Amino acid sequence: MSDMKELLYANLHEVFSERDPHERRAAIERTYADDVKFIDPEEEVVGQQALNDRAQKLLDDAPGAFVLEEDGPRYVGTDTGCLPWRFGPPGSPAVRGIDILTVRDGRVSVVRTLLASEADA
Repeated sequence: MSDMKELLYANLHEVFSERDPHERRAAIERTYADDVKFIDPEEEVVGQQALNDRAQKLLDDAPGAFVLEEDGPRYVGTDTGCLPWRFGPPGSPAVRGIDILTVRDGRVSVVRTLLASEADA
């Protein structure tokens, strides 16, 4: 997988939205570098398994009705892309953020997540 738009889609929909661990693991293996670095306000982790664990924790800690939805256009550069998102009940976000992806050799090498301030969410 090397198209930035596809990588942005996979990151949000096939990984961080995917509740089936086997489907998510398959998406992780085709989307991210082995040494992918995931950075968010809570922590920084390295590796596909650590990213998988982080996605699972996000889903486990959220109410079952929460979904990740795209919240604006995808921004695409040669080795960087970003996608704004919202997380909460459909159409009623509890949290808003943006994922910034860095790509190396056609796979995501860094995922950096920024959250909107509470006043902006």
